[in-house]
Amino acid sequence: MKHVLSAELLAYYGEIITDRVFTLNKLTKPMEERTTYEKAFLQVMNMWREDEEIKEFVFGKRMARIAAELMDVDGVRLYHDQALYKEPAGGITPWHADQFYWPLSNDNTVTAWIPLQPIPLDMGPLAFAESSQNVEIGRTIEISDASEAVLAQALARFAMHETPFDLGEVSYHSGWTYHRAGANTSGKARKVMTIIYMDKDIRIIKPSNEYRTNDWKTWLDARPVGSVADGPLNPVLFQK
Repeated sequence: MKHVLSAELLAYYGEIITDRVFTLNKLTKPMEERTTYEKAFLQVMNMWREDEEIKEFVFGKRMARIAAELMDVDGVRLYHDQALYKEPAGGITPWHADQFYWPLSNDNTVTAWIPLQPIPLDMGPLAFAESSQNVEIGRTIEISDASEAVLAQALARFAMHETPFDLGEVSYHSGWTYHRAGANTSGKARKVMTIIYMDKDIRIIKPSNEYRTNDWKTWLDARPVGSVADGPLNPVLFQK
């Protein structure tokens, strides 16, 4: 979706987000010593809790309203935000679906993938298998070398959408949409902020893997199974 955010807004908040990413980042191993996942990006989560101006950005009504409209729901909550900075010489992001990690009752979830600068192909932009959210392929596979190999083959019949991103362009993808990103060969960091939205009435289900258990405890306040996901880290960001 083009022209979602202005160049001025992205320049202002992008500088703040970038400063906090490199302040908060704990991954300092040399690239050659990292796993495939670690090579994919520097990952810093729930930055809205670290800086009031980043909170303004994450809690923005415009992006939240678009998420609600895309899911055709009355309102959305925050699941969490995360910065995904692919360093120069950073490796691929393997094929995966985000909702593998989320103990949520339905697929009314969407991630806004927000480039903080233009992203050409050599910087490793988001790529996804079109309409893959509508089929149950590999929904038990975590992001890994194995997911890249298995899902690349399983998703071969889907059209792959891989294009550069203009400044101000934002990609919204469903939690079950399979996606990946290429390596960053540009010599510059690929700076991306993401915000994960969920239906304000979505409920918590029993975690079915260790990653969902961790998310249940970390992002959902270990609220009871069957209850609305309305913990202190999950405020309503937009409501009709």
